Amino acid sequence: MSRMTMVRWIVVGIALLAAVTLPAWMPGIYYINVASQILFFAVFALGLNILVGYAGLTSLGHAALFGIASYVLGYVLALGTGHAVAIVAAIIFGLISTAVFAALSLRATGIGFIMITLALGQILWGLAYRWISVTGGDNGITVTGRPTPFGIALTTAPAFYYANLVIFLIAVGMVAILINSPFGAALMGVRDQPRRMNALGYHVWAIRFWACMVSGLLTCVAGVMFVYYTQFISPQTLALTASAEVLLMVIAGGPASLFGPIVGAALVVIVKNVVSGYIERWNFLLGFIFVAIVILMPDGLVPGTVRLYRTWRGKKAKPAALPKIVKGGGS
Repeated sequence: MSRMTMVRWIVVGIALLAAVTLPAWMPGIYYINVASQILFFAVFALGLNILVGYAGLTSLGHAALFGIASYVLGYVLALGTGHAVAIVAAIIFGLISTAVFAALSLRATGIGFIMITLALGQILWGLAYRWISVTGGDNGITVTGRPTPFGIALTTAPAFYYANLVIFLIAVGMVAILINSPFGAALMGVRDQPRRMNALGYHVWAIRFWACMVSGLLTCVAGVMFVYYTQFISPQTLALTASAEVLLMVIAGGPASLFGPIVGAALVVIVKNVVSGYIERWNFLLGFIFVAIVILMPDGLVPGTVRLYRTWRGKKAKPAALPKIVKGGGS
């Protein structure tokens, strides 16, 4: 095992240990709730990173899928059904919406894909405001109660945090398996050389479509987690700012990396919920951080940190130059 791999596993082990024991050492329920926010936004960012980092498709309408799953969950619960039925309905309806999104958006790539996703997201955001009989308009939908998986009540902050942690770890494992699978290799090949992949017999459109579906699945799961956390859904959930915020999480942490979106989600959530309590102009601080990341680490925090570590190790391991031997002249 190389030194770099060993360091990576040590860091992952420490982070996992800290996450599992967090309710025991974290002071106050508020910070445990902040940790829950980090987890479901990290799942959201992981889903978007499949498109942005591994497929090379930047979406500015992903919050629409997030909001669709959220609204379906709240609406079905309001009809008096159980939590299991509502969760399944939210994910199924979210996946159907993802398929429609993909079919329309994948008619173009690059700036065209960005504009189509932006337009679709804005259309659904407008529907959420205007379709008051279903969405409640500005008043939104209030959700009461949380599910009780295996008879465990999720009413307390630590219990809800651990439920989010389990879902988060499953999502991380799912993405890790995906990017290391033949499909993941094909997806990155389509990102880098779509014409060559097409010439080799790969169905480029189908690979991108299934990447959208996996991304949509994780996004819908994050939407369900979000609803049970806030117990409220409003049109703001589908807004352009929500899509841009999650995209910034991916870019800041490092696209095309497994842990980059997680670090980016932690950065944004902590600044919004913790630092904002001490700094009034926290938006300025967040913007400054993003500008600094783009300038100093254009590939993101996680890849940039790995690159700096490798550079430091390379300089440390470089042997000192041997002194030159000057030959004396004969007499």
